[in-house]
Amino acid sequence: MAPSKKRSVKPAKGAEKCIKTAKIDLVSTVGRILESSKHGNEVFDVFEFLQFEKETNVITAVNACSSLFCTLLQRKELFRGKLPAEDDALSGDYSAVDKYHIFMRHRYNNCVEMLLEHLSHELHEVQEASLCCLMKFAAGEGQDPLEDLDWSEHYSFPRELIQAVVDRLVSRTTDKSLLISRFHEFLEKEDVRYYVMSSIRENMGQVMEKSKGEVMPVYQHNVFTLMSNISIPKEELELSNFMVTQEAKHEDWKAAKLIEHKRTFERMWLAFLKYKLPSNMYKKVLVILHDAILPHMSNPTLMIDFLTAAYDVGGAISLLALNGLFVLIHQHNLDYPDFYKKLYNLLDPSIFHVKYRARFFHLANLFLSSSHLPVYLVAAFAKRLARLALTAPPTALLIVLPFIYNLIRRHPSCRVLIHRPSSEDELLEDPYLMDEDDPARCHALESSLWEIKTLQRHYHPDVAKTAMLINTPLSQKEDNISEVLEITTFELMERDLKQTSKKSIPLEFETATQLLKVGKDVMGQHFCLE
Repeated sequence: MAPSKKRSVKPAKGAEKCIKTAKIDLVSTVGRILESSKHGNEVFDVFEFLQFEKETNVITAVNACSSLFCTLLQRKELFRGKLPAEDDALSGDYSAVDKYHIFMRHRYNNCVEMLLEHLSHELHEVQEASLCCLMKFAAGEGQDPLEDLDWSEHYSFPRELIQAVVDRLVSRTTDKSLLISRFHEFLEKEDVRYYVMSSIRENMGQVMEKSKGEVMPVYQHNVFTLMSNISIPKEELELSNFMVTQEAKHEDWKAAKLIEHKRTFERMWLAFLKYKLPSNMYKKVLVILHDAILPHMSNPTLMIDFLTAAYDVGGAISLLALNGLFVLIHQHNLDYPDFYKKLYNLLDPSIFHVKYRARFFHLANLFLSSSHLPVYLVAAFAKRLARLALTAPPTALLIVLPFIYNLIRRHPSCRVLIHRPSSEDELLEDPYLMDEDDPARCHALESSLWEIKTLQRHYHPDVAKTAMLINTPLSQKEDNISEVLEITTFELMERDLKQTSKKSIPLEFETATQLLKVGKDVMGQHFCLE
């Protein structure tokens, strides 16, 4: 039977206190509603709990809503098709059953709206409960669609509900990282992931158009956090975990095709990267670009403009762009004429102190591993690193010196930097031009690695020992620099302390008997206290 009358969704004044006193059992309330349509109006009692301030009441109401409407969806007791206005339905030519279904469909919509608002609740537990409930609704709608959908393209997926959830997750004012991490579980479903990617792109188009592309740190952080949780399967056969399952999937359903996943993934990231990003966000993207973005794109070469622009920025951003450029150069035949010139100019004193030092030297080692590089270029890198080594910390020197030795091993023509024939007129100045940007004009081949000779008197014994290797013929086997790329000053000190703890260190001193009097009163002869 149809409900007796329409009630307001919002609780009346004092309702919270009255309901608390009465201790209404929501489980029993839901049971009565599901048992008979004559109890339909009791759904408002559940909604009143849903709008309380106390956390336990809200979460209890969310669970009650989940149980109620998931069951109604399964029973197909919610009106399907274009939903008429509630007043029109009550006065129109509908059967009592249809009127009840229309009434509950409107209540379902009210519930969804309140749960979406709770995704911005001040308590994370309420946000999480609401999110899980909404995703249960999405699964229920997927099995029994409430609207007539375009089956040839979208199958029966509730994309509008997913779009609404995504819109709340990428808030413009509140950091949603914690809730997004909970949402990661649902991204394991192939169809959810596909429509989430589409929803992110659509949301960015609307938000960034209104803001005219200006930097929006909180919003862009939320979008990045959500996107960085998305990864695409490598093989078509891996697309097997769907939220919406039916006996026979339509052949044209895009969410079931790997190529469509890759295209949507690609469009999503390109839409994000076409707008101006904060510096810290720029770095976060570049850190994951080579292994979490490029491999999942249908056409990775579309990132060429972004990476080359990042490579030209300078500083840490240029260092981080190396990873992506390495993938494009070696796997997608990217031609970058001035690449080595730019790499050469990245070598400055700050390279030894940045967070991404290990990553840079690992990639630089790969880029300079080819035996077909011109000798002047290799000599320029070796000489510039040697010059920078004069002011580098010990941890960096333990990377740089083996790095230079490996360059010389790969290119025997560079041995002239070590064994330059003596001439009648000894060079009074080093011909190498440190300020020259072009490695072809810096005169590195006309110079020598006297800097390494200088480092043989370094205060740190490990550095001095490594620098001494240049006095002997270098072995053919290259040094494995990966072992020292991540070494820190703390680790270096710990290693030295362990070595010295096994030895007895001789000390010579005379015990002081009083202030400024030591032994033969040498201090007292030269200093006095007034």
